[in-house]
This record gives sequence, structure tokens and C-alpha cells, in this order.
Amino acid sequence: MVDPRMPTDPVEPPFLATGTGLGARWAAEAWDHLWPWRRGVAAPNLALRAAGIALALAASLAWVLGALGELRAGALIAWWFGWSVYEVLIRLNAKRYVKDGPWWGRRFRRANVMDMLCYVGFKNLLMGAALFLALKAAGVLVTPA
Repeated sequence: MVDPRMPTDPVEPPFLATGTGLGARWAAEAWDHLWPWRRGVAAPNLALRAAGIALALAASLAWVLGALGELRAGALIAWWFGWSVYEVLIRLNAKRYVKDGPWWGRRFRRANVMDMLCYVGFKNLLMGAALFLALKAAGVLVTPA
């Protein structure tokens, strides 16, 4: 370990190595948060790749059905949880790093399993809450009374 203040070794994500401007770096980091795969790093086996495609399509379909009012909130949460479990497995293989420090910083470190569970869980909780609020504000999400 190089830095004793960090729980794991420092890592430089691929999007930081390009040396682009601040706006481009933020856009690349946003894409890094939203897209769990990395070019050139495939899923460890064919079954996990197939599950990923199926889960991505199913989770997307679930959000569309939720937006149309055809799916209840509990079902959306179940699909989102399933996607989160899959995303942890993919990120542990493809993007095994998390940000260390404030959100505006550039310090990243190697993620262990608990780091990745917390990162994906919190990220997807925020994204899911934003999507739920948007659907609720639009009046299309069916929630139990």
C-alpha cells in the first residue's frame, strides 16, 4: 500500500488518464457511474453475460411499465435490486475502484467487495429515488394507498 491514509491501493480510472478539461472529465465520470461495463473487459463467463443482457432489458422494461402505470412500486424495487446485485458482480470485474474523499476530488482507490456493495447500493438508491419521484410527479406511478 502506497498511501497509509487510504484503506486500499490508489487507482487511476481510465477516464482520468486522458487529461481532458473539467467538463469532459465530469461527463466521463458521469458515464462511468451509469455504465458498469468497460471496453475490453468481458463478463467472466457466458452465463453472466447473458444474465446481464436479460437483466438490463428487464430492468429497462420494468421502468417503462412503471412509467405507463402498469407496474406497481414493489415490482420496480425488486427489479432494481436484481440489477444492483448484477452491477456489483460486473463492477468487481470491470471497474474495481471507488472514489476516496469528496465528490469533486480526483482520488480513487481499489474497491473491495464491501466498498462495491456500498457504492452500487447508494448510487442506485439515489437514481431509483430520483426516478420514483419523477414518475410520482408525472402522476403515472401506482403506489399502494
